[in-house]
Amino acid sequence: MNESKSMVAIAVLVIALGVAWLLNTLNVIPGIDWIWTGGLGIAGILVLMISGIDRVSVVVGPFLLVTSVLSVLRQTGRLRFDIEMPILAIVFGVLFLFAAILPLPKPHFL
Repeated sequence: MNESKSMVAIAVLVIALGVAWLLNTLNVIPGIDWIWTGGLGIAGILVLMISGIDRVSVVVGPFLLVTSVLSVLRQTGRLRFDIEMPILAIVFGVLFLFAAILPLPKPHFL
């Protein structure tokens, strides 16, 4: 990864951490653990930013983003845990299928 990409990734991480911290402090939508939820979303974004689009990042990045959104829905009472887990299994399977059938490059570490 080149230096400018690293700097952008670090900047995005710091901004997101600050936003999550502020939302938590201000009790925006009380009852949501913004640090955990934001961390999942930011990790998903960073995977895509740092790795680009390859067979691994196309599964891991979007999966973490969906996990973050479903976490907010569960914590606000809009989604039950017993529904969240099968949805995550389906999403993972669909993303894995895309990675298998689309002509995506292998990640640089393989």
